[in-house]
Amino acid sequence: MTMKHWLAAATLCLSTSAFAQSSGRCPELPAGSGLVWETAAGDDFLFCKAMRADGHQAFSVMLRAESPFRERFKLREHEAVIDGHEVRWYRGDLAVQNALVRETLVELDDDLTAHIMVRVDDEQQLAESLRQAGGLRFSDTRMGSN
Repeated sequence: MTMKHWLAAATLCLSTSAFAQSSGRCPELPAGSGLVWETAAGDDFLFCKAMRADGHQAFSVMLRAESPFRERFKLREHEAVIDGHEVRWYRGDLAVQNALVRETLVELDDDLTAHIMVRVDDEQQLAESLRQAGGLRFSDTRMGSN
């Protein structure tokens, strides 16, 4: 690895780490869920994956100022409340066979959106992941300059 490539990689790691520390944090997971966050950050987003102890993903949350997710009436499922925010879950439109996908968008109070996506293999996992996602708390989630 050349010095130029090493410096570019180090700068990327530092900027990603700085974003995660100063600009945004993943929401608080429900107590006793057994889930842990895996994160990735960019200039204008924070991606949080809620991982189970068995290594499988329960759901993910993309935090950013504007989300590309768009609600589609024909894919509506059910209404819910997440951390005091009324939301509607939608069937996902992914081309993944045998996967159950649900998505929602939480409009947070500080000009921030949280796009939550659940992708699982069966109805039991879907119910559990939706229950866990419903227990998220966004009180310490911020983006922008602090």
